[in-house]
Amino acid sequence: MAIREVLVYPHPLLRQVALAVEDFSAAQPVIQDLCDTMNASGHSVGIAAPQMGSLLRIIVIDCSKHVKKSQGQLVLVNPVILEREEHYSMREGCMSLPDYLGPVSRARRIRVRAQDPTGMAFEIQAAKFEAVVIQHEIDHLDGILFIDRVASPRTELMRRSQMLQRQVSEES
Repeated sequence: MAIREVLVYPHPLLRQVALAVEDFSAAQPVIQDLCDTMNASGHSVGIAAPQMGSLLRIIVIDCSKHVKKSQGQLVLVNPVILEREEHYSMREGCMSLPDYLGPVSRARRIRVRAQDPTGMAFEIQAAKFEAVVIQHEIDHLDGILFIDRVASPRTELMRRSQMLQRQVSEES
């Protein structure tokens, strides 16, 4: 369909709660645009409909290039986390906050109920990086950004440019 522009914070739609999808045929263009936009970014592992200005409860993730075990590309419509186990902290970034990284505590394992693009209900289990990505994207559906979950934003939020400089210094 189309590669869409990703909204950048402080765009007000990023703080809105998305609505449940009821008309799955009407949601198909949004789903396709989410897939196209995420794949075109080259580095993104997930995207949520509100990041493209559509207040629908749809996320797309694909961790297959970043972890040893993943479920490939997943389209989750109306996702709900049913179980969370064992929290740990991991550095996160976001296409809607492209200049920042920060540590966020999330569940290491989750069980999620969702619907596929046709409306068929299913459940999945995800672990480690894939679980973190799903939780991050579901937060977008509730108007929550990863910076809201950083314990001390003033001290722990880091600009990507600082991170790159630090990596170069450590390699020298």
